[in-house]
Amino acid sequence: METTTLNTLAIGQKATIVTVGGEGILRRRFLDMGLTPKTKVMVRKRAPLGDPIEIFLRGYELTLRLDDAKKITVVPEDEP
Repeated sequence: METTTLNTLAIGQKATIVTVGGEGILRRRFLDMGLTPKTKVMVRKRAPLGDPIEIFLRGYELTLRLDDAKKITVVPEDEP
């Protein structure tokens, strides 16, 4: 089981969240937005300069800055 961070996923790639980093209010904000362990996510888009990224989880789109995405550890799904 190889882990990486959310910011390294390619467009269209799916993964499962393993851990949510950050401290205090930032970590609470991530959890409140639905970024919890065992949640499946998919990268939908990247801004022209790469930051921010848009991810799809729990039936909605969420935009995250790359600095925030670096704090979320994921396990990428195997490609078919």
